[in-house]
Amino acid sequence: MIQLAGETMRAAVLTKPGSFEIKDVPRPLAGRDEVLVRITRVGICGTDIHIFNGHYAAENLPMIPGHEFTGVVAELGEGVTGLTPDQPVVVDMNIGCGTCFWCRRNEILNCPQMQQMGITMDGAFAEYIAVPARLVIPAPTHVPAEVLALTEPLACVVRCARKANISFGQSVVVLGAGPIGNLHVQLLRTIGAAPIIVADLSQERVQMALEAGADFGASDPDSLEALVREKTDGRGADVVIESVGLSALYQQATRLIRKGGHIAAFGISGPDDTLGLNIVETILQENSVKGSVAGMGQDMHDALTLLAHGRIETGLFTAASYGLEDIQEAFDTLSSRPGDLKTQITI
Repeated sequence: MIQLAGETMRAAVLTKPGSFEIKDVPRPLAGRDEVLVRITRVGICGTDIHIFNGHYAAENLPMIPGHEFTGVVAELGEGVTGLTPDQPVVVDMNIGCGTCFWCRRNEILNCPQMQQMGITMDGAFAEYIAVPARLVIPAPTHVPAEVLALTEPLACVVRCARKANISFGQSVVVLGAGPIGNLHVQLLRTIGAAPIIVADLSQERVQMALEAGADFGASDPDSLEALVREKTDGRGADVVIESVGLSALYQQATRLIRKGGHIAAFGISGPDDTLGLNIVETILQENSVKGSVAGMGQDMHDALTLLAHGRIETGLFTAASYGLEDIQEAFDTLSSRPGDLKTQITI
């Protein structure tokens, strides 16, 4: 897909788990129906952390990770219209064939030819990236780059709410108050869900979630079920969103939903983790579980609209930033900075 130019660019290459190297690599050119984007901001995602630690996509190393990005149009490939140089854009990271059964249904992750920028192919921890023009979304000029870089993670949350059919007045438990958990809380507040109950082992992050719009919070796992029953008139929650990726939390979610409730499976767990369900109980109570992980297509457009109109409080997500040359330090210190909900790399 990518043609190589004679010029080079600086990029952060993850050569092996835990080790970035800043290298001069060939700068891509925009091929036919492609756009060359000059990257300005990239967020560090939980998936990037899994890749960094060697727990995910290790077979693709060495690689340039990074997929939560924004930038400006640097070059238009042959056949591309509707975009102009220096125009700010965000990019849908999920590349499907565009014509198969799953692509037609906007289920790109199931496309047999699916690729993801920064996960199965080189991504955005670099000065430039060449991407299919159909995945480029023009961004409002009044929205700062650090906010635009939140479009992809917010799109994931938008898709989860859409898949779970969450609406106003529904009680929702969010397991995990990290960056994605906080975005879940904020979107749920916008939708009108109530009450919103958040749980996390970090009291600091629970407090952040309460300030972001959660109604109740718990940092003690043993007290969570009683809290949920108390705040839902003894029924249990309409929806539980697992946003951590621990099998024990998924199992706990089965005890937190009401009869006829729904589990939104969002957090990525280990490849061999399983969820035990009582089949008869699931059938008779009409409970449900549905997976959702990546925002794509309309989810990206909806997320960008929410950000452009100030529906999400972004301050806690944009305070921590590191230059590309300092990306190793940014990753090495993540666990010691729980107050930074998101760390971004400036290019």
